[in-house]
Amino acid sequence: MTETIDVGAKAPDFTAATDGGGALSLSSLRGKKVVLYFYPKDSTPGCTKEACGFRDALPDFSEIDAVILGVSKDSVARHDNFKAKYELPFTLVSDEDGAICAAYGTWIEKSLYGRKYMGIDRATFLIDEKGVLRGVWRKVKVKGHVEQVLEAARVL
Repeated sequence: MTETIDVGAKAPDFTAATDGGGALSLSSLRGKKVVLYFYPKDSTPGCTKEACGFRDALPDFSEIDAVILGVSKDSVARHDNFKAKYELPFTLVSDEDGAICAAYGTWIEKSLYGRKYMGIDRATFLIDEKGVLRGVWRKVKVKGHVEQVLEAARVL
């Protein structure tokens, strides 16, 4: 069952495997702003462009004490390759079982050339220092998105 969560809701906590063989709990980041972005697949054109956009803006996010986390259903090994290839300086979370996607309502039915299939909706969630959602962007278009999220995080 996919949930729909909106601004003002408590961000669903999770503990998951990350690149580099680590693990991360969202609740461990309390006290910091968190940009949690969901993307369909490592090393595909749109996902690479989005990841590199967050990479290039990381100094600006760091200035306002914001942590960036990328989430997809790719394995830890694929995340490690993606991070190394594009020098991504933030954590990538592996959601192979889809539990995090389900909790955030990003596992949706998509359509391509009339074929229906399940996939990750490109979406971003801005979470404040207390773990509350302060920004939600769904069906994200990559161009200009990182700047929108940065502006929202700055006024948080």
